[in-house]
Amino acid sequence: MRTAVLRIVNCRSMGMANDQLPDDPQALKRLLAGRDELVAKLTDEITRLRRWRFGRSAEKMDDSVPQQQLPLSELAAQPANATAPADAPADESTKPASQSVKPRRKARAFPEHLPRQTVIHQPPQCDCPECGAAMRKLGEDVSEMLDYVPGHFTVIRHVRPKLTCSRCAKVIQLPAPLRPIAKGMPSAGLLAQVIVAKFADHCPLYRQQAIYRRSGIELDRATLAAWVGEASDLFDPLVAALGQYVRSAEKLHADDTPVPVLDPGRAKTKTGRLWTYVRDDRPASSRAPPAVWYRYSPDRKAERPQAHLQGYRGILQADGYSGFGPLYQQGLIIEAGCWAHSRRKFYDIHVANQSPIAAEAIRRIGLLYAIEREIRGQPPAQRAAVRQVRAAPVLDALQTWLIATLQTVSTKSSLAQAIKYTLVRWQALTRFCQDGRIELDNNTAERSIRAIVLGRRNYLFAGADTGGERAANIYSLIGTCLLNGIEPYAYLRHVLERIAEHPINRIEALLPWNVTDQINPALPAAA
Repeated sequence: MRTAVLRIVNCRSMGMANDQLPDDPQALKRLLAGRDELVAKLTDEITRLRRWRFGRSAEKMDDSVPQQQLPLSELAAQPANATAPADAPADESTKPASQSVKPRRKARAFPEHLPRQTVIHQPPQCDCPECGAAMRKLGEDVSEMLDYVPGHFTVIRHVRPKLTCSRCAKVIQLPAPLRPIAKGMPSAGLLAQVIVAKFADHCPLYRQQAIYRRSGIELDRATLAAWVGEASDLFDPLVAALGQYVRSAEKLHADDTPVPVLDPGRAKTKTGRLWTYVRDDRPASSRAPPAVWYRYSPDRKAERPQAHLQGYRGILQADGYSGFGPLYQQGLIIEAGCWAHSRRKFYDIHVANQSPIAAEAIRRIGLLYAIEREIRGQPPAQRAAVRQVRAAPVLDALQTWLIATLQTVSTKSSLAQAIKYTLVRWQALTRFCQDGRIELDNNTAERSIRAIVLGRRNYLFAGADTGGERAANIYSLIGTCLLNGIEPYAYLRHVLERIAEHPINRIEALLPWNVTDQINPALPAAA
């Protein structure tokens, strides 16, 4: 890789031929030094892009890689047995024989709500095969197997008898039941299945078309797309209420991700954006239901988040994207930084060249995460108190070390850029130490865009900007269901059966956490 990069640099860098090289040895050395820095920078960038494209997404450190040696002052402050963690596994030869036996695995219990079919294996005769006497029941052994019946279609026939009076010829007939889509063929169950399959299970409509064809039902992809669009329009007031609930929080997590969108007439796609705004204060012991609100925009201009968060007052935890900058200018929205983004820059450098400086930065940031794991789920005041005592000294030492290290590395190196990224955002990154409501990072928002990334790899692009807006509506409801441990299909079916005649002034009653006692089954809540 380095040879290829060097060849590119030799051909394109400096913009000069061999006869234009300086004769001064010092000037030539400076020129070569600049080229080496450029080669190193391009090599690191290629390594980062290759890992992003083909490598694992986890950013775990390899314990076998030696860390940078700590200063003697820090070594002296550590306990004598610091190199031998208390929870380190003992040597296999010293373990008791009883501990070396693998524990027996318990039988798996299936959920109680699943229907059960009982098959009794009765002997053909109830007489003893030895003496012929009648036998009595001693007991029984019961074992269960999990079976699967492929999804099937059912036709619901709505019959409305007409009754007439023989005396006055009065005719009575009940009105036709409301349908989720006016004059449409899908029931609430089928409509919910199509939506969940596409946006929760990431199965594009053309694949669903093939699946339904195997059951003898021909549903054109355009028809399925029209159903999804009309269902999204029905969800508009519900998603608006969800967005109002999200923006009423004291703290929000925000992020965005690109979405390819078909650009008609140009035979290619353009890049739209899906923005995520997450309200989730469970790590600070809040009992308010978590929720996520997605918005679509055709570009990434700074005016987009300003429009989404118009009127919001509180804390916004996000990455270092400059488009969020105007939100903080008036002081009505307080910026909170993300240590995961800062750590990631050092991690990319460590993966590229095993830099001991980058490894040391990761180790120091890891001390902050160790503290956060211990206080997760505690009230904000208690979290802030612990952070002041334990995290503040770690932050002070980290800042001092970063400033000193910056003087020892090349100003154009990737390490210098990573250090500057952290120091420039130091105030936003350390604000969590004074406010227990703020998290250490913005991973809450990053987790919310995983479903979008998985879906994007399957359906490749949205058909139009309206498709992106509809996807944002549906992702909002499904994502909020998953955060609250609600099965998306059961919830969407429940909503589609009622929303057509539900009073608009009581639309909040259909929000996911308000219908948990009316639908079944439930899922484990997302962390």
